Amino acid sequence: MRPTVHDIAAVAGVSLATVDRVLNQRPGVRHVTREKVETAIRDLGYIRDVAAANLAKGRTYPLVFILPASDNSFMHGLNAEIRQAVLRSPAERTDIRIVEVPAFDPAALVSVLEGLAREKPCGIAMVATDAPEVRAVVDRLVRERFPIVTLVSDLTGSLRHHYAGVDNIAAGRTAARLLGRFLGPRKGEIAVLAGSMLVRDHRERLEGFAAVMAEEFPDLAILPVLEGRDDPEVAHRLVADALGNTGIVGIYSLGAGNRGLIRALKEKAVDRTLTVIAHELTAHTRAALIDNTIDAILNQDAGHEVRSAIRILKAKADGLAVIAAQERIRLDIFLKDNLP
Repeated sequence: MRPTVHDIAAVAGVSLATVDRVLNQRPGVRHVTREKVETAIRDLGYIRDVAAANLAKGRTYPLVFILPASDNSFMHGLNAEIRQAVLRSPAERTDIRIVEVPAFDPAALVSVLEGLAREKPCGIAMVATDAPEVRAVVDRLVRERFPIVTLVSDLTGSLRHHYAGVDNIAAGRTAARLLGRFLGPRKGEIAVLAGSMLVRDHRERLEGFAAVMAEEFPDLAILPVLEGRDDPEVAHRLVADALGNTGIVGIYSLGAGNRGLIRALKEKAVDRTLTVIAHELTAHTRAALIDNTIDAILNQDAGHEVRSAIRILKAKADGLAVIAAQERIRLDIFLKDNLP
């Protein structure tokens, strides 16, 4: 049976009120009495239920989610999942706010983070832009005891506490294997559509993709990356121009821009021997999967990522351990035949 505060009071020879003051680090307890209580806690092996204590005190956790402001369907979905978390706030004792910054703008992200340092929320979850100045401010905030979680795109090498997202190198490798197997013995060129190489998730997906292509499908040559900047119009123009290259046999859309990609594919009425692999299941990619414009979708669960970030930030604020297996984000592969 787990020891209780009553056991501590009995062993230390003090009142329950005194035990409560020591546990909550409140004044009004003599040094010698505090030592008696702390010794009893150690000897009994008492583990405090921080979550229950916070519930009893009515504690609320102010949390901030920083998202890129862009016309990106996946980010719209992520935003919607955070708004759902806002609706759950009374039950989860959170006070969640969303802050949007221009996409791929390290200076804007740094400015927001520095402003939050003055507000002192319980935790920050952010879609990271991988830049030295962003890493520097994140490291400073962590040293100042701000819990920080990266979402979707990581900030490797920083002191951030956790990354809530898929293994992007593995995602890129998976895309390459699917594309190579679908194409079989065909030779030709592969077009790659990204949002920006400023974000680590896109760079890591490309790294994994290129590695498998070089190792196992040497007859498929990867063309220079098309950076659509999360803008459907830019992505449409880039893909439409690229499709003028008759040597293209496959396309890997490793980030945003799928609406522009789909539009270009439909306008060009391309030969359906062209194989297309994309990321993120949205209304647009679902429809494109059903009508055979896209062959396979790699997907991460935005809702799981948001719930994971909230759990981790609350745990870090309370000094509790994180259950790693619970926070692992799965990579799903969808064909038209297994759509949820």
